[in-house]
Amino acid sequence: MIVKQVITRGEQRQFVEFPLSLYKNNPYFVPPLYADEMAMFKKGYMYHDEAESVFFNAYDDNGKMVGRIHGILQHAANKKWGQKRVRFTRFDAIDDQEVANALFAAVENWAKEKGMEEVVGPLGFSDLEREGLLIEGFDQLSTFEEQYNYPYYQKLIENLGYVKDVDWLEHKLSKPNIESDRLKRLGNRMLERYNLRFGKPKNTAELIKKYAEGIFEMLDITYEHIYGTVPLTDKVKKELIKSFKLIVDPRFTDVIIDENGKVVCFSICFPSIAKAVQKSGGRLTLGCILRILKAKRKPEILDLGLIGVSPEYRNKGVSTAMLSGLLDLFNNGIKHAETNLNLEENNNILNQWKNFEVVQHKRRRCFVKKI
Repeated sequence: MIVKQVITRGEQRQFVEFPLSLYKNNPYFVPPLYADEMAMFKKGYMYHDEAESVFFNAYDDNGKMVGRIHGILQHAANKKWGQKRVRFTRFDAIDDQEVANALFAAVENWAKEKGMEEVVGPLGFSDLEREGLLIEGFDQLSTFEEQYNYPYYQKLIENLGYVKDVDWLEHKLSKPNIESDRLKRLGNRMLERYNLRFGKPKNTAELIKKYAEGIFEMLDITYEHIYGTVPLTDKVKKELIKSFKLIVDPRFTDVIIDENGKVVCFSICFPSIAKAVQKSGGRLTLGCILRILKAKRKPEILDLGLIGVSPEYRNKGVSTAMLSGLLDLFNNGIKHAETNLNLEENNNILNQWKNFEVVQHKRRRCFVKKI
């Protein structure tokens, strides 16, 4: 077996395409967009101003690819959290400990060369990337925003001396048996008390033009102390807006503003496009685009993306207005919503889900190892 650093265009394609073959015909795996993955290798990639990357492919003695891994030295995160860590992500491999050993050794050696003391992951460049290793919920369809993996990955990683750093929980929310009128009245009362109102953009373009800057500001403030987060640069914000234009819909995005039009609270849900991108392997073919547009037009499943509240309005009941809006969506054809990742000790957000019929159906873990 040989492990090679990814250098050539051909090796880059092999790196991106490997999970497509490893998970071929797996009904739960949802690929990321192919073009987004290939963009990581470009010199001007949005995260390269604050991070370094290394990629490795593993091949067996016959030259067949059997694994891959991506190492990230996220300078902004290390500076913010006072750490000396390299992140690993995009680890995929056959069920072979030797393959895992070789791939992680390559990343750990790179981390040591950079003067780092720990390797942690799966974590991407930022909190907005796929993160965490799935350790429960292997019979559940992954969301587009998060990664699926086989159960044996945990064994491969733990056998290398990696231990739990944090866990995230994922929940499936369904319409509760109670009516949402009481919650709506409470939410409206809170808005009136603090002279707040919902922003009502007519379309996605207006949503972005009027509120994107305020949403990003709230995002940085709300998630400042959340595990592993980093401030988003202007370049990253610009690229994220481009990426999300296709699936962001004002019907599923709530923005609360004050009397001066400043964003003080927001929630963004995405129509689930998991099944839409499965068939094309994440490539934006014409068929894939048509499936995405259909899923966006009349979704049955929503992915809860992000929620942000200004510190000034936390613990004042303002988020109740957001929750009542989400409850209303279940009266308009939505079967259930996926929360994506919530840290297991984040009781503030976990307690919000008690307003729904809720099932905790997935768990993800971030591992760490001193090197």
